Amino acid sequence: MRRTTGLLVAVAALVAGVVVAAPPSAEAAPTTFVHPGVTVSQAQLDFARTKVNAGAQPWKGAFDQMMASKYADQNRTPAPRSVVECGSYSNPNYGCTDEREDAIAAYTNALAWYITRDARYAQKSIQLMDAWSAVITDHTNSNAPLQTGWAGSTWPRAAEIIKYTYTGGWSNSGRFGTMLRNVYLPEIVNGSNSNGNWELSMTEAAIGISVFLEDKGVWDSAMARFRTRTAAYVYLASDGDVPKTVPSQNLNTTAKIVSYWQGQSTFVTGLTQETCRDLTHTGYGISAISHVAETSRIQGQDLYGTDVGERLRQALGFQSKYQLGTAVPSWLCGGSLNLGLGPVTEVGYNALHNRLGIAMTNTQTLTQNNRPAGSNNLFVAWETLTHGDNLS
Repeated sequence: MRRTTGLLVAVAALVAGVVVAAPPSAEAAPTTFVHPGVTVSQAQLDFARTKVNAGAQPWKGAFDQMMASKYADQNRTPAPRSVVECGSYSNPNYGCTDEREDAIAAYTNALAWYITRDARYAQKSIQLMDAWSAVITDHTNSNAPLQTGWAGSTWPRAAEIIKYTYTGGWSNSGRFGTMLRNVYLPEIVNGSNSNGNWELSMTEAAIGISVFLEDKGVWDSAMARFRTRTAAYVYLASDGDVPKTVPSQNLNTTAKIVSYWQGQSTFVTGLTQETCRDLTHTGYGISAISHVAETSRIQGQDLYGTDVGERLRQALGFQSKYQLGTAVPSWLCGGSLNLGLGPVTEVGYNALHNRLGIAMTNTQTLTQNNRPAGSNNLFVAWETLTHGDNLS
């Protein structure tokens, strides 16, 4: 029935002159999962550790920035809740900020452990993860899917580092995995028809969780959704006159697409579905795309040389140009952009420019100007440290 419905939507869209993104052939889950393998690999961690210990820049400065942040505070007290309730724009905010920031703190301490080999940081990371896995049962209210995606993107990064590199033991790692499966996955596994950054963040979380749980089925379904959503989030001229769409959204007329793209009716390569909303939300989507691509690369399936990589490259370049101060033409978002892209360029820039040798002038300038990249306090943290000029 689902396939039939999708076909009918596709046919209707074609009749209306709209291109629907047919679900691309997704890469099957790896035969054997690599650990640690969510966004950052052990080789990348080793590289960062070597650079920090040598006092090399920008890594030492990035490490010092991280260690001076509130997330590395050893006096931090976890603030878990049984039910995290997040309304639109986190109003109400019952545990939303606490959950996201405790997850970032767990990841921060995991990174600090790996680089310093000071067991206190590993134990703090474990304390934070254990506190939440012992308590949380649900996410509620309108922002529950997005909140779950944000926190669910960060938790597996921390967990992977601790479980697979800390020799002191983590007795509750199984309970943590049960939390991810029973509390997080149900909220994100079916995706979202809201703005694209929602589904991209939710999919990032599902991919990361699938690695920690070594769940090939979750990987396969999330990756298929990711490929479709990425094609519908970043426009390329090769898509045709209008952007591709996600079939379940029923955006089967040009008018509906224009409305969904914040009223933008002129489509150019690199424009995203949320560019005319603001570059902050656009940055969330771009960051999630880069994180999934990086996790996939670590797991042996490199997406950077595919359609995903091209969309990521163009989105980074387009947004970076205007974030750097290029005048906004009248045809773009009515001649005005809300800036604030955030610390989201390091992963994609490193993969596409440093690894593949692709010229990315605007992205390079913005990335280097913003170093060391910090945290957006949602699901992005310390990517100059982990990915800055890191070919590992």
